[in-house]
Amino acid sequence: MTLLQAHDYGGDGPQIVLLHGYGRSLTDWDAAAALLTAGHRVLALDLPGHGRSPGISPWTIPTVVRDIAETLDTHGVPEAVVAGHSLGGIVAVEYARENPDRARARAAVNLDGFWSARDYPGAERVSEGLLASAGAIAPPEYIEEKVTASSLFGIPADRAEAAARAAARRLPDGKWQTLPERAEALEIVDELYRIGALGVSTWLNGIDCPLLVVQAGRQLPTAPGLEWFGEFNTRFAQGISDELDALTHTQRTQHTQPTISVERIDATHIMNMETPEAVATLVAGFVRGLPD
Repeated sequence: MTLLQAHDYGGDGPQIVLLHGYGRSLTDWDAAAALLTAGHRVLALDLPGHGRSPGISPWTIPTVVRDIAETLDTHGVPEAVVAGHSLGGIVAVEYARENPDRARARAAVNLDGFWSARDYPGAERVSEGLLASAGAIAPPEYIEEKVTASSLFGIPADRAEAAARAAARRLPDGKWQTLPERAEALEIVDELYRIGALGVSTWLNGIDCPLLVVQAGRQLPTAPGLEWFGEFNTRFAQGISDELDALTHTQRTQHTQPTISVERIDATHIMNMETPEAVATLVAGFVRGLPD
C-alpha cells in the first residue's frame, strides 16, 4: 500500500477529492478548493511520483486507483466524488469505474483529461516533449520562469509561484528537479497511450455512473517554432469534441438515462489554475445534482 500526500481543505457537505495533471501537484487546486469548501468536504492528493507523494513502480492506473482508495479511507472520505484535471481526469474516470460500491464515488469529473493513440499525427512529438522534461535539472531561475509563463494566463504571481514550487523538488545547490522522474514518466506515457488507443467513445462507452466532462474552449497559445503543436491541439480538440457530441447524441436518441454531461469552458487546458471560480462552479453544480 502506498499512501499519497494529501491536503485537507476542510469544509462540510458532500465529499470531493481533487487530482492534478501530469507534472503538477495538488497545490494547483488551492484557489478552486477554497471555493468548494463552502458546501463540501474537500481533499486534494498528489498522484504517485508527483509533488510530495512517493513514487511507485510500475506506475499503472489500476495501482494508482487502489492507492487513492486506501488514502481516502485513511482520511475518512471513502464516498468522495473524484474530480481530476488532465492526467487526474483520466484517473478520476477509472476510479469511479473501479469502485462501484463506494456510493457517491460512482461519479466523476474529468477536466480535459484525454490522450491520443500513438499513430495520431504529432502524438509522438508531444510525448517526447513530456519525457524530455521529466526528472530534468532546472536552474535556480526555474520558478521565476514558471511564474512569468503563468502570467500570460492571468494567474496571480503568488499562486503561480506556490504551484511551481510544489510541483518540483528543490536541490541543495539551489537548482530544481522536475517531477515525475523519467522512469515513472515512461510508464505514465505508456498508460496514457493504452487509454488513448481505445478512442474516447470506446473508453467512455459503458460508463454507468454520472460523469461530467469539461473541455477547454480555448487552445494554449503557440510558441514560435512550435506551430506543429498548435495544429496538433486544434485537430485533437476537435476530434474529442466530435466524439463527445456523438456520445451524448446517442444517449438522447436512445432515450437512455444520461450518464455523460459535457460542458465547454472559456479557458485553456490549465483551467483549474486559470479560471478556478468557473471550475469550482461546474464541479459544485454537478455534485449538487447527483442522486442521494
